[in-house]
Amino acid sequence: MKAEYDLSKMKSRPNPYAAKLKKPITMRLGEDVLDYFKEMAEETGVPYQTLINLYLRDCMTHGRKIDIGWHE
Repeated sequence: MKAEYDLSKMKSRPNPYAAKLKKPITMRLGEDVLDYFKEMAEETGVPYQTLINLYLRDCMTHGRKIDIGWHE
């Protein structure tokens, strides 16, 4: 292994997977929901957007479905 490498001649190229990593969207959330994830973000040191993404991914992975039927 060399002590130094000359990287000045390397050509950069865009990451072909970068666009597939995450897609920016606009989403309306309740203030209480946003506060919940922001508090969790402060406790864990993980950005709240990441926590929301992780939670939704967990729901997706485990096939969780929400019951949105109107109960009387």
